[in-house]
Amino acid sequence: MVNYKDEQLTIIFSALSDPTRRAMLKRLGDKEMPVAELAEPFDMTKSAITKHVKVLENAKLLQRSIHGRTHYCKFNPEPLDHASQWMRFYKVFWNKKLDALDDFLNEQE
Repeated sequence: MVNYKDEQLTIIFSALSDPTRRAMLKRLGDKEMPVAELAEPFDMTKSAITKHVKVLENAKLLQRSIHGRTHYCKFNPEPLDHASQWMRFYKVFWNKKLDALDDFLNEQE
């Protein structure tokens, strides 16, 4: 059975795999903005923008609020902490392996 944390990591990395969605998050890093403003630099339909926003929302990387008829988006960095913890584990793992390889190669000289 897949646990929740693994499933959430898959959703986060899937959301981050698309360059348009990464660019959207970068734009939102500075401020909250309406979806229409978020969409300005992207040459795509409103429907495509909405799909990207929903993927980011599903990954909890974006929070959307509605004021009147305007939908606002705000970056939520918390899921990146979870992904960062996962990557730190593997960084330590690979650093140990690479240090051991370095030691081995130095012994061979």
